[in-house]
Amino acid sequence: MIADLQCVVLDCPDPRKLAEFYRALLGGAVDRPDRRWAVGEDWSTLHTPSGFVLAFQRAADHRPPRWGDPAAPQQLHPDFGVADLDRAHDEVLALGAAVLDEGAGGRSWRVYADPAGHPFCLVRH
Repeated sequence: MIADLQCVVLDCPDPRKLAEFYRALLGGAVDRPDRRWAVGEDWSTLHTPSGFVLAFQRAADHRPPRWGDPAAPQQLHPDFGVADLDRAHDEVLALGAAVLDEGAGGRSWRVYADPAGHPFCLVRH
């Protein structure tokens, strides 16, 4: 093993706002003290209940990826498992997510964008 995964970092225009969106989706603690990072106006973190850490970094000229557009690829997206896809759909929309692909034919996953435009999927488990 060469390294340990410390966190996944998402560029965005407002780090604290995006951290709060993901806290409402996943639970956990925003900007919990951690010797690895100094949080502030340009950096925010989310320590999830599973121990996984997401970090959010201010990008002044943030341009979100566009789902399904090979000219502006998504580059990375997380999948989140949910028990009730319809309920989770309503909840993430209430938090400010946008639907990118609702799926058809009873598919077990749907694609959304977080408030900064990053795609993510909700997957029924």
